[in-house]
Amino acid sequence: MTASAGIRVDAFAPAHVTGVFAPASAGRDPRGRGSIGAGIVLEIGVHAHAEFRPGGRRAVRVMAEGGIPLPISEEVARRLCPPGRGQLTVRLEHDLPIGQGFGMSAAGALATALAVGEIAGRSPAARVEVAHLADLFGGGGLGGVAAIASGGGLEFRTRPGIPPRGRVLHRPLLGSLFLGLAGGPLPSPGLLRSARFLQRVRAAAGELPELFRHPDANHLFEASERFTDRVALGPPELGRALRAIRRRGSWAAQSMFGRSFFVRARTEADRPALLRHLERAGLRVVEVGAATRGARVLRHRRRSSIS
Repeated sequence: MTASAGIRVDAFAPAHVTGVFAPASAGRDPRGRGSIGAGIVLEIGVHAHAEFRPGGRRAVRVMAEGGIPLPISEEVARRLCPPGRGQLTVRLEHDLPIGQGFGMSAAGALATALAVGEIAGRSPAARVEVAHLADLFGGGGLGGVAAIASGGGLEFRTRPGIPPRGRVLHRPLLGSLFLGLAGGPLPSPGLLRSARFLQRVRAAAGELPELFRHPDANHLFEASERFTDRVALGPPELGRALRAIRRRGSWAAQSMFGRSFFVRARTEADRPALLRHLERAGLRVVEVGAATRGARVLRHRRRSSIS
């Protein structure tokens, strides 16, 4: 039997809902590509548990509950895996459904990048860059990694891409919101390749400059409602659910991209009516708070094993 030293690192990246966005580019460099827009960084997301054991044949494995294929996170793990012989295993735990507009591909990519990059000794900037490029070229999204990398709460992407090319403002959001589902997953790659759809998105996002001049919760939720109605991406049952919630004194908008929505009472006095309606309507919802921090490494430790 021989003893081999291994290292395990855990990392977390928050989920995220986008309320309004427009595809954008700050030049030909893909690190400056993505989107401008605004959304909310959530306190739940994706946990990555990465372990590297040197020696033996080289192998990279990325796993998740239910055997779900994760090509974007797998690309990140391969690119950041330490050089030489060894086995890298990454296990991802998702707090929210994949393909429903909750930023799970970006969060999975970034959590993987932070954990594997820590093992490999890569710089924080390199980890974010690899995650952003994998999510961008893998069709996962157009700015999710930038939104969650360095802060929580409300996020306003005023310049596309990852820093220093991109620029993201974060503002705190007190209290909670509800996330709900109104149908099955809505995969984003096909939509992101549709020139006609993206043109519709750009037209619907015309008020972003005004939103950036007033980066606060009220303006974000109001802009998100208008964007939802103009893009008209959701199924009829989602539109009916959103209109019913709005009539009861709450903001309600679609999470981009997903057959899902996010809801927040306009005032504390409106909250009881919202809760009664959600219960009576039988909507599948979960209450969550906004994150106070962005993605981060949680811990790492070396250990020895006998093989």
